[in-house]
Amino acid sequence: MHKSIIAAAIAVAGFNSAAFAESHGMTVGVSWSNFQEERWKTDEAAIKAALEAAGATYVSADAQSSSAKQLSDVESLIAQGVDALIILAQDSAAIGPAVDAAADEGIPVVAYDRLIEDSRAFYLTFDNVEVGRMQARAVLAAQPTGNYVMIKGSPTDPNADFLRGGQQEVLQAAIDSGAITIIAEAYTDGWLPANAQRNMEQILTANDNKVDAVVASNDGTAGGAVAALTAQGMEGIPVSGQDGDHAALNRVALGTQTVSVWKDARELGKAAAEIAVALASDEGGDMMVDGSAIWTSPAGTEMNAMFLAPVPITADNLTAVTDAGWITVEALCQGVTDGPAPCN
Repeated sequence: MHKSIIAAAIAVAGFNSAAFAESHGMTVGVSWSNFQEERWKTDEAAIKAALEAAGATYVSADAQSSSAKQLSDVESLIAQGVDALIILAQDSAAIGPAVDAAADEGIPVVAYDRLIEDSRAFYLTFDNVEVGRMQARAVLAAQPTGNYVMIKGSPTDPNADFLRGGQQEVLQAAIDSGAITIIAEAYTDGWLPANAQRNMEQILTANDNKVDAVVASNDGTAGGAVAALTAQGMEGIPVSGQDGDHAALNRVALGTQTVSVWKDARELGKAAAEIAVALASDEGGDMMVDGSAIWTSPAGTEMNAMFLAPVPITADNLTAVTDAGWITVEALCQGVTDGPAPCN
């Protein structure tokens, strides 16, 4: 990712007030891949609040992890007369016809948090390569030697490989020196914790439990990995995650997860709503809005994009999430005795 984009796109600011004035009576449709993960409810609340503040209406559909249903969901949203679409793609390769349908109707599309490989979509996400780097840095600092397992995300989500690439950047020197060895890695279908747990169980069995660290790509997969480790009496070895899920942050406080890279979904949701309104108001007729820039995907597609900045949360800075109102001290510290601040 171009550093200039990341530097310029830490936050969304300065949207033309005319866009908001014109948004009254506007409808923005959101196509969700699923609602299995805690964070999507937080994203949705932020999108709804920002649209309400702009005088726009929110409508949505849940694809329930079906790429086929998502295509029909988008058709339905278009039929309802939406002025802009925000799409969290279930399968980035299968979503193309939905973008075609929107483009045919002149409806702008925001690719939300997951890449849609199409120059007609505006790509909004966090810097996922840096998330991967942050995960690997935290695990490597906690466990600089030994056998590593990589629990990756869904094979249909480009973020899985963005994360994996960032992780590899950080770990490569330790691999080259022989300090660490990646003994196994596996994609997690659908990002489902149960699939991550099954993968981790099989890896532990195949390697006689000789695992020293797990780089898991989000908090759901981390939870599955921790469950498998706990069943073998191995809880407490370094495990990474991301999203700032409440259960994961509690695991960080308990010491069973090393890091959760926090992507404040409230900021991402707010940005998505504001971008959708700006694009539909013709403030971004060229798919550009304040804070966005041209980004070239790994496949060579030039897109207008915006990347927000993630924050790694470890036992050393847990107060960041409580101070921000992301989680209460009570929820963070449940079951923790004499833990890190603010659980002490």
